[in-house]
Amino acid sequence: MTAPVPGTPWSGRSHGDLAELVRELLLAGHLIDRAGMPHVIALLGREPMAEVAIGEWMAASPIYTKRMQALLGFEGDTVETIFKGIQLDVGAPPEFMDFRFVVDDDRHGSFQLGHCGALMDVETMGDEYVTTMCHDIEDPTFDATAIATNPRARMRPVHRPPRVPTDRVPHCEWTVVIDEANDELPVPPGALALAASGAAKVPLAVPDPSLPDDDGWADYAGPLDVDLVMERFSSATLSAIADEVALQGQLLSRAFLVEVAERVGPADVTAIGIAQASGIAGLSTKRLATALDAPATLAGLAEVLAVHPLFLPRSYVDLDLRCSGAGDQLLVRLRPCSAVGEVDGLTWAALMAGPGGDAILSAAAVCLVRTVRIARLVSEVATWTITDHPDIEPAPQPDSVTLTEFSTGSKFEFRRRQVGEPSASTPVSAPQRRSASVSSRQNDRG
Repeated sequence: MTAPVPGTPWSGRSHGDLAELVRELLLAGHLIDRAGMPHVIALLGREPMAEVAIGEWMAASPIYTKRMQALLGFEGDTVETIFKGIQLDVGAPPEFMDFRFVVDDDRHGSFQLGHCGALMDVETMGDEYVTTMCHDIEDPTFDATAIATNPRARMRPVHRPPRVPTDRVPHCEWTVVIDEANDELPVPPGALALAASGAAKVPLAVPDPSLPDDDGWADYAGPLDVDLVMERFSSATLSAIADEVALQGQLLSRAFLVEVAERVGPADVTAIGIAQASGIAGLSTKRLATALDAPATLAGLAEVLAVHPLFLPRSYVDLDLRCSGAGDQLLVRLRPCSAVGEVDGLTWAALMAGPGGDAILSAAAVCLVRTVRIARLVSEVATWTITDHPDIEPAPQPDSVTLTEFSTGSKFEFRRRQVGEPSASTPVSAPQRRSASVSSRQNDRG
């Protein structure tokens, strides 16, 4: 009846499309919290939400930071190493989070945020929420990211929001210092626990052998590129980066669910998890469809689902996606894999396979084709058919997606700056400093 979508998620794609997909996956990973935290706030309040955020980022970021260092060959213990990691972190998607880095020497540096999309999301909620994010959450989580490179590293604010005056730019500035006199900060307990999960044990991504490896960098072993764009990397390397970025999102979501599970009962964990997954599923579909210029058809939906963060990387989420010969039906199957088989069931794939999980796939589908219907095959726990019925009443956008679209990231447009195009920002380097602004195309925002 159906034929599988051929190749890997990345095979046959252009260099430019691969670079754009990496940017989209970085932003999708960042917006996972925008999909989940409103439901935590509604159930528990602002302060427990902050505790969840601190726990999830401190658990996930030390693991995926080391993985990206290993993938791109820039392992080390310097400030420059820390900054390279931030450039490829879902916590800092390029342009949306306009980081500008300065390296003074191996042990000293600083960064500013000319535009902070996360701040734009919470500033309208009032100073209490701004302080929660920019003080309570950032202090421990920034250090947790830094200590993945050097346990004696510390990130400390020069200034940060709430903004005074209210239109202050840059939005914040931080120093990064590695001092041998500092005590070594321990690996966070949450990171030790997460390291035992199937997600953390996924083999390091490998470049897609079907893609060119001579159209850009194979690694990031050279000096810090303060104006890094994804186009710097080769097509083959971009495919591996995309897989690792997608795994960052899986690790972050899993850490979020673990933190929630420590505070509420199983029914509430499932409800929040499905709402979070549905929100990011629908929003990601809309953004990916725009990035890929995918039509609002089942063929377009198949193209989107093939690179959707719900189903990446394939080494963690084993997706079987098949299109009918007539193009009137998709079959979506989650085969046995680490994502489905995590012992506590706290993953997107496990939630999708469980009771109520159809809502997640439905959100991903109806946000592109409003007249589709999802049906689970009763003989298979994690297999669905998606069929388009053009004559039926279009389904409304799920509330979980609308809630996620509160984030300014939902409509954010990357400039798609090409290699060699000068930055639009004002440099922040001082004489004798080695480097200045990075990814700073949004200086006029906020």
